[in-house]
Amino acid sequence: MTNTVQAAKRARQSETRFAINKSRRSRIRTFLRKVEEAIASGNQEAAAAALRAVQPELMRGVTKGIVHKNTAARKMSRLASRVKSLG
Repeated sequence: MTNTVQAAKRARQSETRFAINKSRRSRIRTFLRKVEEAIASGNQEAAAAALRAVQPELMRGVTKGIVHKNTAARKMSRLASRVKSLG
């Protein structure tokens, strides 16, 4: 239990942010999983389309502070090279 009004408010805000960030993280992971599945199926067109869809999601995660900039860049680079190697 919190001792002050400010601490109680911060606790409420923290819970809200946690829920929003969890949702965003889950959404990013879903898009990443779609790319992985397309790569596993060997379909380059589907993989390229999924890669184009995941890029704005990852970058939005960067601007929202959920994913570090370098982490997002690394993921995009590795996925792009894997999609390119399908062809």
